[in-house]
Amino acid sequence: MKKKTIDIITLGCSKNLVDSEHLLRQLEEAGYHVTHDAEHPHGEIAVINTCGFIGDAKEESINMILEFAQAKEEGMLEKLYVMGCLSERYLKELAIEIPQVDKFYGKFNWKELLDDLGKAYHEELHNERVLTTPGHYAYLKISEGCDRKCSYCAIPIITGRHISRPMEEILEEVKYLVGRGVKEFQVIAQELTYYGVDLYQKQMLPELIERIADIPGVEWIRLHYAYPAHFPTELFRVMRERPNVCRYMDIALQHISDNMLLKMRRNVTKEQTYQLIEDFRREVPGIHLRTTLMVGHPGETEADFEELKEFVRKVRFDRMGAFAYSEEEGTYAAAHYEDNIPPEVKQARLDELMEIQRGISAELSAAKIGQRMKVIIDRLEGDYYVGRTEFDSPEVDPEVLIEKQGANLTIGQFYDVEIVDSDDFDLFGRLV
Repeated sequence: MKKKTIDIITLGCSKNLVDSEHLLRQLEEAGYHVTHDAEHPHGEIAVINTCGFIGDAKEESINMILEFAQAKEEGMLEKLYVMGCLSERYLKELAIEIPQVDKFYGKFNWKELLDDLGKAYHEELHNERVLTTPGHYAYLKISEGCDRKCSYCAIPIITGRHISRPMEEILEEVKYLVGRGVKEFQVIAQELTYYGVDLYQKQMLPELIERIADIPGVEWIRLHYAYPAHFPTELFRVMRERPNVCRYMDIALQHISDNMLLKMRRNVTKEQTYQLIEDFRREVPGIHLRTTLMVGHPGETEADFEELKEFVRKVRFDRMGAFAYSEEEGTYAAAHYEDNIPPEVKQARLDELMEIQRGISAELSAAKIGQRMKVIIDRLEGDYYVGRTEFDSPEVDPEVLIEKQGANLTIGQFYDVEIVDSDDFDLFGRLV
């Protein structure tokens, strides 16, 4: 009997990607041929895993659903299913607006999809995944949801309260993935630092990372999406002492002016933020900090924005992203503030902030010329092998380009590389 082909299309963040990878494994066990390629779908069934975070992400999700709905109307598709954050948030509205979709699922009830396909969910495979990343690295989700109440953020509305995964379950998943060739783990959560509070009544991130670091075969651990208030400082020791814990921290700070931090309900002050950055750099020498900042939140004055620019210039983040405020219904900001900063002002502030960072990134990259660095190779592209250092997360950070000519490198292997040149973001290296 011909296997049915199912296309899974994942939009949004790496947390969504992990959900898709678990679904992929279950569908394969059920006998389906499953692909994960939005560019070249060819299955009889499509599953779209949506994002609902901000306006642009929601628009992308809607457009993708409509594109597949049209394909179904034209007879190119038998069944269309939608899951994920957008679906969780607007389940009833979407079902009315886009009736071509056979069924909408929320973020957490995607297991019902198997039931609707007439297949069983295999509980014994709950830790297993089909990786959509290169085989040498994986995302490791340690919790769901968020208990923070930031004014602008709809994530807690979508995902609910923070729920930590039991530590033993996470460690078993790491061992499973190591056994399949994974060497590098991007540890992710909506809010890393809260890990363990619900299960163990205290912040357990430092212990979890230390125990992951103890597992043979784990070569790099990189931490994503921390929160600045009540940061678990024991993590500094773990990062400093464990050679396989990357000197890298992704910590979204959003703003620096006390006026904005209060309006954003961030539970941290300007002084505490500067102190935390100072502590990081003192306690973990060589650490690379990635942050995300927001412009255009209601109430942001020119003085607030000047303060933010000064912050970026002074701190010189190794990695930085920024985005403009987007009003999200149901959030504190939508209910209590007027979205009164014109779109063109938001965009101008965003452009100005990123231009400052572009110059800083270029200078920090140039400072690496002459250094020897450990690099993992992700892929071969054109005339270059493309890799990353411990300071670079996949997809979002700079890469290291090594000329293919004369080199015969293996994807997923580590190499010692001397940095010989740089541009605004990427580095160029040669094998030592």
